[in-house]
Amino acid sequence: MVTSLDTLFSPAEIGPVTIPNRAIRSAAFEGMGKDNNPTDMLRDYHWSVAAGGVGMTTLAYAGINRSALSFDTQLWLRPEIAPSLRLITDGIHQRGAKASIQIGHCGNMTHIKTAGGIPVGASTGFNLYSPTIVRGLGKDELKMMARDFGDAVRTARDAGFDCVEVHAGHGYLISQFLSPYTNHRRDEFGGSLDARMRFMRLCMEEVMKAAGSDMGVLVKTNMRDGFKGGLEIDDCLTVARELEQLGAHALVLSGGFVSKAPMYVMRGEMPIVSMTHYMRQWWLKLGVRMVGKYMIPKVPFKPLYFLEDARRFRAALSLPLVYVGGVVDGAGIGQVLGEGFEFVQMGRALLREPDFINRLRNEASHHCGCEHVNYCIARMYSREMACHCTLPDLPKNIRKEINRIKEQG
Repeated sequence: MVTSLDTLFSPAEIGPVTIPNRAIRSAAFEGMGKDNNPTDMLRDYHWSVAAGGVGMTTLAYAGINRSALSFDTQLWLRPEIAPSLRLITDGIHQRGAKASIQIGHCGNMTHIKTAGGIPVGASTGFNLYSPTIVRGLGKDELKMMARDFGDAVRTARDAGFDCVEVHAGHGYLISQFLSPYTNHRRDEFGGSLDARMRFMRLCMEEVMKAAGSDMGVLVKTNMRDGFKGGLEIDDCLTVARELEQLGAHALVLSGGFVSKAPMYVMRGEMPIVSMTHYMRQWWLKLGVRMVGKYMIPKVPFKPLYFLEDARRFRAALSLPLVYVGGVVDGAGIGQVLGEGFEFVQMGRALLREPDFINRLRNEASHHCGCEHVNYCIARMYSREMACHCTLPDLPKNIRKEINRIKEQG
């Protein structure tokens, strides 16, 4: 039982940036962009989270270039949108929080329409999850891609962000190079784990150079890919140690692979009825209704579901670590910080209650009220992320599915 959350409300550093407290809004995809640009909805949400007491809020999941994009609701981090993003970051700062933006590339998890060409990845093949043909990147393209990561950091600085979070997990592009499941290359970027880390090194070199002495750099990295044939914990510890050597200021410890083990990332059941209700393409709707529960199997939820693995990373590393995964109440936050993790990230808790952190100031054991039915996740692929608890007029079939998932636990 938590008796004090003094640590939560104390400042800490991520590289050159001092964060006013240890709570960070995770880079959970909001789905609140339009035509790959920021919107008033995106602005208002992050302003509300900043006003709600977090030390830093993270905009997600900004593509470093056109080929990085999976959705038109996703940000494309380019100079043209820097002034609009500056309005968001100015408001975050005025409300007492720091601002971060997650940068990455979706790799084979995109489509010709959004990416502007055949999706690219570590290796040529077919991604059934999208579904799409994928073209393996050439060696010269990898250097250009790494430079795009650096350019994205420079744009983030121009837009007023204090930190960037590099997405190197969850089966997106950097992760696709790291994992033997998706990397079948025969050149110097494939084969051994050391070789598979080569692209990550290129990207981090450009990121750290662009970040300079005034921006914090976090990296989201897997602790396991979450399925047989992917990276296991010892491999991921090697990756984490390499990221520490490459100069990352903090690591966000996560896991899972969107195209193979998506619920390992988020836990629980994917509500297929809710997911397909908002889909626009009839063929995709039909396909997901028929096979969705087999492609997206349930992984049981429990509070702090990544903590057991995260302890091994805490024991092996010296740099600041950010815990994410199943944080729902003050007791959980107290436990994570008490075990030596410098920061804690939350996504669903701050969607349910943007002022969750401020509530903890008055009640240390407060629970965010999230019911873990994953309606917010199912919806975000087609519309903005939203909690079902805030939407009283949901269709009957969706409400029925939500109640079933709640009853089954």
